[in-house]
Amino acid sequence: MTQASYQDSQVSCTDTGLVIKNYYFPIGAKRLPYGSIHDVTRLDLTGVNAVRRWRLWGSGDFVHWWNFDPKRPTKKVALVLDTGHRICPTITPDHPDEVEQILNARRSG
Repeated sequence: MTQASYQDSQVSCTDTGLVIKNYYFPIGAKRLPYGSIHDVTRLDLTGVNAVRRWRLWGSGDFVHWWNFDPKRPTKKVALVLDTGHRICPTITPDHPDEVEQILNARRSG
């Protein structure tokens, strides 16, 4: 069993990779090995992007795929994960700074 270095109701950073809970809502999680994450970009959910806070699950633009997060309307930052594919998993962890730091450290080291 792998131990999580970060965990909330939406994501877990384990020894081997990122687990995005409710990605395939309602049936399951998506597991991404750290090596498959090429880049992590912050997306502020304010200003013109404030409308994205209401995307509770799925995609509205065929670029970002949002896991199911009923608390997303209260959050201010999302993390866009470049995995080398057209669709980018986009997450809203409870502590985005911490998750971003873990992902950047693990994917490069």
